[in-house]
Amino acid sequence: MKIAALLRSAALVSAVALLPVTTAGLAAVEGRAAPQFGKLFATYQRIKASYVDEVEDEVLVRGAIEGMLAALDPHSTYLDGASLQRLETMIDGNYSGLGLSVTTSDGAVKVISPMRGSPAEKAGVKAGDYITHLDGQLIYGLELDEAVSRMRGEAGTDIRLTIFRPGRDEPFDVTVTRGVITLEPVTSDLKPGRVGLITVNEFSRNVGKNVNDAIKELRRKAGGKLTGIVLDLRSNPGGSLDEAVALSDLFLSDGVIVSQRGRIKRENAVYNAETVYKGDAAAGIPMVVLIDAGSASASEIVAGALQDRHRALVMGERSFGKGSVQTLLPLTRDSAIKLTTARYYTPGGRSVQEGGIEPDITVPQLSDPDRVTRAKLRYRESDLRRHLVNEVNLDDRELEADTKQDPRFAATPEELKKQGIEDFQLHYALETLRRTNGAQLTAK
Repeated sequence: MKIAALLRSAALVSAVALLPVTTAGLAAVEGRAAPQFGKLFATYQRIKASYVDEVEDEVLVRGAIEGMLAALDPHSTYLDGASLQRLETMIDGNYSGLGLSVTTSDGAVKVISPMRGSPAEKAGVKAGDYITHLDGQLIYGLELDEAVSRMRGEAGTDIRLTIFRPGRDEPFDVTVTRGVITLEPVTSDLKPGRVGLITVNEFSRNVGKNVNDAIKELRRKAGGKLTGIVLDLRSNPGGSLDEAVALSDLFLSDGVIVSQRGRIKRENAVYNAETVYKGDAAAGIPMVVLIDAGSASASEIVAGALQDRHRALVMGERSFGKGSVQTLLPLTRDSAIKLTTARYYTPGGRSVQEGGIEPDITVPQLSDPDRVTRAKLRYRESDLRRHLVNEVNLDDRELEADTKQDPRFAATPEELKKQGIEDFQLHYALETLRRTNGAQLTAK
């Protein structure tokens, strides 16, 4: 994939900027940091002269770049070759594999979340699982790209995952049949009581338009009268800033949606309503936005905007807390760096970095039998090494308040299953909207 095409379509919470490296800029850097660059070059020379095996220059230069970016924050990275191809695949949204979003944690492959309806989800793989072996072969310590490439394969073929799940004494095996993964950014369904459910799985191309179309279709199915809308952003890792703004603007008719502030002036920007869509596409219809610990980045922009503008009630669990903006900066025709360049802020001036979006009503996922263990071991932005700190001091006790048991929610998964409730958070949101009887529903 050519870098220019990637820049046009990259799903980043950022406006892509092209920053040429000038001779004057290099001269300024050299003047300020010559002693430090001297150390770098001396290290390079020592390795070339004395390392036990010969090392290619490309390996050393790549390692130096990756080391510089890793010293900054978890989201600044170097992209080339396989990593650029992986980003291309994510953007295209079609590939054969398991349908897993994964990361590395201390050398282990950790599941962020299985994609909804994917082969992995159907096989029982869950967020927070660690994958230790593929078809009996240990993958601990592998580069993430290599582990991901091994998991992908021709649709219809099987792969055996060995999983360690926190809370269980022993690892266990799960066989997953690979399938063609076609990401559906937006799905919708009309629920009893003429309540529309709109699920946004990622912020890729045309999400705003797709949600607008979903509202029209739901209205048609409801005979022209929707009594409520649930906007489900759970386990949505984010994506395009433009689509987050478009989706927010769909429901807002005035005011600020989000702002971003960086160290340099060109990174400062304010995004206002009425720039993408005119008016509120669901005017007069009460809304609930569902979030959880997997709702990050663009999802938090939308939830924060609708919460601060008193357009929707936010329910679920505190979001991930990624309040930073990444810009894709090309280095060569086939390489680039993804660099954190700004923080973003909700209409009320809140930074969600570290703290995330706190729901108006905290609703635990009581239907998950592993909920208690998962709550203890889940991780958010604040748990990542070298994460950006929030500019406002946060009280750790407040951040962990959502782990405390709420006496209002005491039903067990078994009790809920007998009632036919498989997704308690969604059930609670739907029931709340049905009880409003058409009244506007916002946090005070």
